[in-house]
Amino acid sequence: MDFDRHCAEIVTQTELLATESADADLASPVPSCPGWTLGNLVRHLGGGHRWAEEIVRTRATAPLPDDRVRQVDGDDSGPLPGSWLVEGASRLASALREAGPDAEVWVPFHYGTASFYARRFTHETLVHRADATLAAGLKFRAAPEVVLDAVDEWMELEALPQHFEFRPEKREILGEGRSVGFEAAEHAWFLDLTGSVVAWERGRREAAATVRGSLTDLLLVLYQRKDADEVVGDREFFERWQTHVRFG
Repeated sequence: MDFDRHCAEIVTQTELLATESADADLASPVPSCPGWTLGNLVRHLGGGHRWAEEIVRTRATAPLPDDRVRQVDGDDSGPLPGSWLVEGASRLASALREAGPDAEVWVPFHYGTASFYARRFTHETLVHRADATLAAGLKFRAAPEVVLDAVDEWMELEALPQHFEFRPEKREILGEGRSVGFEAAEHAWFLDLTGSVVAWERGRREAAATVRGSLTDLLLVLYQRKDADEVVGDREFFERWQTHVRFG
């Protein structure tokens, strides 16, 4: 997906969340975000949109305080603030379009341009929509091209070597013969854990453990929103690997 589609999807996914959860109780627990209510999730996502919008709009060269993203307590007695949620997403999309994909702004890791926020908040919003949908006991659905891009982004972020600086214990999953595959019909990904860092590629290769399922199921498994139904090979290793990759 390109920059323009990412900008559009930030709003589309937010509108879907607001519509699908319009009648939900904000005090309802969100099992895939332990300890959170739906209200916590909505405040986190709406705060995240506004935090990123300010970074892009002001062309920030250093990180801005992220209290509005992390401090999610609030009043869960009223209706879901759908208009507030969509407003934040729309403001972020507008700031991104005005800046353009190559605008230089502060970004975590090495990316350095506004295009990072367009893609990241597309999938941040997508996955939190899944959280809200699953909390309501509904089936999560999304366009295949959006899910494909989300899985690709997850792989790219998971392979960043900086993770080993933040969590040195992650090196425990590296070693000879260690790899994980993901397969959904004609789509497949392969994570190579045999080197000093994680490497990934599209395609099928023999792996120590291979997860199979629908495209949407693979996304939810990667983000640990559901358990893997089918694991071919060493399931124990796959489950150990999962304990070292929780960043979404």
